[in-house]
Amino acid sequence: MKKHFLLNFIWITFFCNINTTHAWVYPEHRDIALIAIQNLSPEYRSVLDALWAEARKGYEFRLTEAVIDATQSTNPTHLDYASWPAISGDHSCSAKNMLHNVLNTDWILNVADITAQLKIDISKSKDRVAIINALRASDLRLQSADPEYATRAGSNNVHFLLPLTDPSIKLETYIFRCIAEDTELNALGIYSWYHARAIAKISRINSNNLTPEERSVLIRSALADEAFALHFLQDVFAAGHAAGTRGDASQRKGTHDYYNEYGLKVSTWEGESLVLTGDAWMRYEDSERASIAVRMSLEAFINAARGSFNDQPIFNEINLSSPEDFNVCTNNFMPALKTGTNFILSLKPIFMKTPIPGLSEGLGEFPRFRAELGAFVGFSPAIRGWLFSGGFGTGQETIGVSGGLEAAGRLGIGLDGVLNESGDGLAFLDLGWRQDGSSSTEVLDVEELRAYGNIYSTIPGRSAFSARLRLPFYALPGDLLILGPLLFFIDQEVLTSVGVSAVNGGLVPWQAGIETSFGRFQFVLGREVAVYLYGRTKTPDALVTYSTGENGVEDLFVISYRSTMVEFPIVEYRPFRSFDSDQRSSLFIQLYGAADFPHNVQVLESLSGTTIPPELKTVWHLGLRLIFDWRHYL
Repeated sequence: MKKHFLLNFIWITFFCNINTTHAWVYPEHRDIALIAIQNLSPEYRSVLDALWAEARKGYEFRLTEAVIDATQSTNPTHLDYASWPAISGDHSCSAKNMLHNVLNTDWILNVADITAQLKIDISKSKDRVAIINALRASDLRLQSADPEYATRAGSNNVHFLLPLTDPSIKLETYIFRCIAEDTELNALGIYSWYHARAIAKISRINSNNLTPEERSVLIRSALADEAFALHFLQDVFAAGHAAGTRGDASQRKGTHDYYNEYGLKVSTWEGESLVLTGDAWMRYEDSERASIAVRMSLEAFINAARGSFNDQPIFNEINLSSPEDFNVCTNNFMPALKTGTNFILSLKPIFMKTPIPGLSEGLGEFPRFRAELGAFVGFSPAIRGWLFSGGFGTGQETIGVSGGLEAAGRLGIGLDGVLNESGDGLAFLDLGWRQDGSSSTEVLDVEELRAYGNIYSTIPGRSAFSARLRLPFYALPGDLLILGPLLFFIDQEVLTSVGVSAVNGGLVPWQAGIETSFGRFQFVLGREVAVYLYGRTKTPDALVTYSTGENGVEDLFVISYRSTMVEFPIVEYRPFRSFDSDQRSSLFIQLYGAADFPHNVQVLESLSGTTIPPELKTVWHLGLRLIFDWRHYL
């Protein structure tokens, strides 16, 4: 069972982290398409408008009257063509899947509403923290609206440019390498594959033997293929998708996130130098630059519809009544693109506008960065102080204070930022040692006894072995320990969805982190528990206490005892975090509650000579821990 859970957790980790590497968020994809269509010449625009009018027949309830709606905002009731590339890839796995979602599902309107709000929130953001929190709110809502959002396309690099293996490679050679059968899936390869089918389909609309219904179906199918292709053409203009995909999941995500936010200087195949950003950090010049290539692709599509495309691809078998269903989420290698060389070379003007990708590895590659994903070992010393509800004796009710030190070794799996920086999939096990100081309260408030030091403290200084466990949970603390093995055999897709929700705040995401300009806050009750075992050394813990017997006479005892403390962190605050390529250090302040249960009580001495131990009670704690968290990722 332990083995199965470990496999589940690693499996969840893999699928969670790969597909968080979007090139652009939904509103950015849609804006690129909007600008491209708005910049079409009147001649091209009129043809596209006419195609759209035929495509929406029978679906007027879902598709906008005009091909684009630049005024569309939150709570949309219809979808325009500019939204189709945004839905492709990130919210669908094929053109057929995308068109089905657009026309036949209600949740896709929720996605459009959520992302429209994200666009508003980003536009109002004045700093990085505001953008991160906007993404946090949007991603959590998207995961609820589209349960496959975080895991779609989780096994490949289809959204990325194929890296260069040779810095002197020519564009023509690179194009043929991207589309070659059995090449690793890549953005330009999938763009070319779907664009070729869109061109081949739309060129058939001038056939005389098509009924109006068949024309409408054919146009809708071709538009879906082209929109799906355009998503991946847009992707190549994101910095994190041009920098290369070498390394493990941690390196790919870390490199992707860093360059998208901080930018990457590149050159296009036609020699233009530029700086790219990506994924929620898009500037207007980024969208305008990407829209040029999108517009050129649409012009080729429209030329094919007019019968004036000179290098049309030829396919012996092509389904004119349905969009293509090649699944980019489950396949890892390029399918065959059996079309003429002239058509492939006709793509060259479009590819000339795209950035030259980074080298796959070796001398001259772009610097790599890591995200906090994967297994780690660590060390976590801490200082603590707490209030407690009196001593173990039944008559000791005076609230006291105390403090202590602890240190622990740590072994765990980091899943920080699976969707964004608000995530917390952290799982670890700590084993360590704790040393407590004496309590501030005393058993007997007698001046003469103070000369004896802390012997008469309510709880004298003591030490404990410690163990601490942290696990994300879906609905109830620890539920993944049960759900993981069950869902692994019953439904792994549900398991993945449950895992993604768990690491991003749970079913009700009240445990997602909140970024501020002065640190990060998170409600963590139920995610972490610690157990402290006192009195387990060769020398037993001892204390002085008193008890009132049945005859009303007080008796003073010296007792030995053991106790077990269970601690539950409630809220944590992280004022800073530093992460290098494989090491992370941060400072945490935790507010926690704890209960200390005494047991194994033995009487060492008593004034009355009795050997019957007095009754002891549970002591409750409320305290703060200041933790230095250091990790080395393996």
